[in-house]
Parts: sequence; C-alpha cells; structure tokens
Amino acid sequence: MVDAFAAQSADAQTKPMKLAFALAGLYLHIEKGFSGRMVQRAHMSMAKTKRDWPVLALPQDRGAITVSAVLATPEGEPRHQAIEAWCVSVWNAFRECHGQVAELVRRAGLLA
Repeated sequence: MVDAFAAQSADAQTKPMKLAFALAGLYLHIEKGFSGRMVQRAHMSMAKTKRDWPVLALPQDRGAITVSAVLATPEGEPRHQAIEAWCVSVWNAFRECHGQVAELVRRAGLLA
C-alpha cells in the first residue's frame, strides 16, 4: 500500500530514490510475487547501497483506483482485493518505466 500511494502521489519534487523504491516494491510484489514483508526486506537491502537513483518518468495517468476508493471498501477480503487491484493499477500506469525498474532490481541483486 505504501508503495502504491508513493508512486501514485509522486510529483516533480519527489526524490528519485522514493519513486524508485516505490516502483521496485510494486514490481517485486506484482511481477515476482513478493509478500509485503519480502518487499520491506528488499527496500532495506536497497537502502544499504549508495547509488544515483534513476529519474523515472511520471505518467499523466497514475491509475484509475485511488487510496480513497480502497479505504471505502469494506474491511476483510474485499479490501484486500481492492488493495491488490490498486497496486496493479498504479504499476500498470508506470508501464513506460517497467524496464528501468526491472534493471534496477536486477542490479540491486534482489532476485535470486
């Protein structure tokens, strides 16, 4: 959820590291099946290495599902499904960055 919100709300003042972490988290979760805890560990690993973070393009459309829609969904399984759909929606909105994010994750050694 944190990564979806960070990516969806990013603007020109957002630090490249924040957007890179958010999109890496979404990539690992959606494309590679990482759990939230596994994504958190990946973020900790990424933070250990000093690097120049890529400046990733911000799409005009950031996904049709918003945090407000997710929070309006009843708790339990319906909300869990809404969170997953939100993450997919945001990740898909950044499709132009998918290759850069995959390469960032590869270089960070986050995939075995």
